[in-house]
Amino acid sequence: MAVHVITGAGSGIGAAVARRLADRGDELWLWGRDAGRARELAARFPGARTLVGDLDEPERLSWALGHQSPPDRVDSLLHVAGVVELGEVGDLTPRVWQKTLAANLVAPAELTRLLLPQLRAARGHVVFVNSGAGLRASAQWSAYAASKHGLRALADALRAEEAGHGVRVTTVYPGRTATPMQEKVHRQEGREYAPERWMTADSVATTILTALDLPPGSEVTDLSVRPAG
Repeated sequence: MAVHVITGAGSGIGAAVARRLADRGDELWLWGRDAGRARELAARFPGARTLVGDLDEPERLSWALGHQSPPDRVDSLLHVAGVVELGEVGDLTPRVWQKTLAANLVAPAELTRLLLPQLRAARGHVVFVNSGAGLRASAQWSAYAASKHGLRALADALRAEEAGHGVRVTTVYPGRTATPMQEKVHRQEGREYAPERWMTADSVATTILTALDLPPGSEVTDLSVRPAG
């Protein structure tokens, strides 16, 4: 039975991935920002275990994990959680920048660092769910795109560093996906949200599982998936 640690399992892509892995009998460790969120996740995914820590405060994750009992081995660490706040560079405050970079870049780096021993023990797999914004930046997307460009760099460096330990690293770049985050983006853009125009979260989950399920000795490094049409 494979052991997976997943952030962002409360909704959208993270929830779709968690459900697919649970359905095939894998062991889930779901990350919640606080005890209340952890209880919600445990209720939603019976049999799953939870870990608690606020990704907005990556400097406290070591302390948080040190007061819990994480798994002894981790077959995959799936970084799905993220935040977005659109705005022009001239309007974005340091608080927005700091929160975006903390949640989208620094927290994944720190959580990976903390779980590297377990990943090495399992010759495991780290998956970063990035974004098309991690490949190109558009107007009003500076903070989010910067965090995702950084996430790409983190993945590339980690892959080079951990290859000798047998740890695989994959970055997935989804295009627009019908999730609560996408609904928020549409509100910020002042556009009507029509979920049927975009990919389903389950489509992205299929992409992620494809990377996870490759036989040993092979690795998907970067994978983009876009809405058709």
